[in-house]
Amino acid sequence: MNLQQLRYIHEVARRGLNVSEAAEALFTSQPGVSKQIRQFEAELGVDIFVRHGKRLVDVTAPGRQVLAIAERMLRDADNLRQVGDEFTNEVAGDLSIATTHTQARYVLPRVIRDFMQRFPQVKLSLHQGSPRQVCDMVMSGEAHIAIATEAIAEYDELVMLPCYQWNRCIVAAPRHPILKEHPLTLEAIARYPVITYDDAFTGRSLINKAFLGRGLRPNVVLTALDSDVIKTYVAMDLGIGIVARMAYDAATDKALGMADASHLFESSTTRVGLRRNAYLRGYVYAFIELFAPHLTRRMVDVALAGGGEDYGM
Repeated sequence: MNLQQLRYIHEVARRGLNVSEAAEALFTSQPGVSKQIRQFEAELGVDIFVRHGKRLVDVTAPGRQVLAIAERMLRDADNLRQVGDEFTNEVAGDLSIATTHTQARYVLPRVIRDFMQRFPQVKLSLHQGSPRQVCDMVMSGEAHIAIATEAIAEYDELVMLPCYQWNRCIVAAPRHPILKEHPLTLEAIARYPVITYDDAFTGRSLINKAFLGRGLRPNVVLTALDSDVIKTYVAMDLGIGIVARMAYDAATDKALGMADASHLFESSTTRVGLRRNAYLRGYVYAFIELFAPHLTRRMVDVALAGGGEDYGM
């Protein structure tokens, strides 16, 4: 039994039981992966995978338990390597961040600039996706940090660290009647075609909740994955947009007018998500504190160890 065998079964499960894809990801051969899995199963005395001919079609009941243990052991092995790296080189390495378009486009640029100036030898990778995709990247080890507004709360395996709260605004063509509504109401918004985020993104559930609470059904004619796309179609006067307030900049969005809508919707909280009991390099703590200054190293360590949730936000 060895770590390589654990990596093989973990990657095969992660790739939807596709041995060829797993072998390619691990830079080895498909027969080699199959042979190692067979040897591992023989040593355990149980089948991890259900087979139909030469194909893997499912995971057995004991296989699910084996895969869960293997994932924990691989994480611990990764933590051991990072401990060694930490003491041999504290200012160089890799940092992978998984986040949504809104965070990557409107919030992170200043943080990443400051981080790169402070840690020029750290190689940064920025992965974008839906909140659930972002969380899955951290769970699989593809990313070190998740930054998202929704979905993190649904993952028990992730530690949630609240960073900041934000709300929404209405964007529209400059002469659109909605910009003359004082006060702005949900009833007024519901009279016009609406362009906003996809259901999986950026606090969309709180938008839906606000309208439902007033017995209204907005006429959502178009949804998109990011704010820039929404603003493009709003500028064509195809509807009014509901976007994160941070996504509107009067200096660059000159083709649009804006009305604050924070009084109409509940605030959303952006959080950092980390794997429980993860070992973090020193520069990871530094990045988190640049993003959310109240999240000091001590507070992050307390949270990772299962401490209280008073993060001083």
